[in-house]
Amino acid sequence: QVQLVESGGGLVQDGGSLRLSCAVSGRTFSSYAMGWFRQAPGKEREFVAAISWDGGITNYADSVKGRFTISRDNAKNTVYLQMNSLKPEDTAVYYCSKRPFKIRIHPRDYDLWGQGTQVTVSS
Repeated sequence: QVQLVESGGGLVQDGGSLRLSCAVSGRTFSSYAMGWFRQAPGKEREFVAAISWDGGITNYADSVKGRFTISRDNAKNTVYLQMNSLKPEDTAVYYCSKRPFKIRIHPRDYDLWGQGTQVTVSS
């Protein structure tokens, strides 16, 4: 059974950095496109970044371009989200998710989710 487990969230000051990790169990990780989404209180879950199965294609929300970087290590079954220059508006629960092969930006196109990790940016 495939499971996704996020880690790396926490409290950071405005302008700080965090690196989120998502460990994926199972032997077919390299066939998944992976996405990061976030959800703030009272708001819908929104796309943050996605990476194709081989890491060759990435996509970012406009709000994080130039600040966040998604990457993956297929040997370690792990996808990462490096977050720099964090802002208070980045505060949310961050979720990783998977889907077959090609990246998409809508949550409905992903078929499995982790439990989420809280990121809080203080001003």
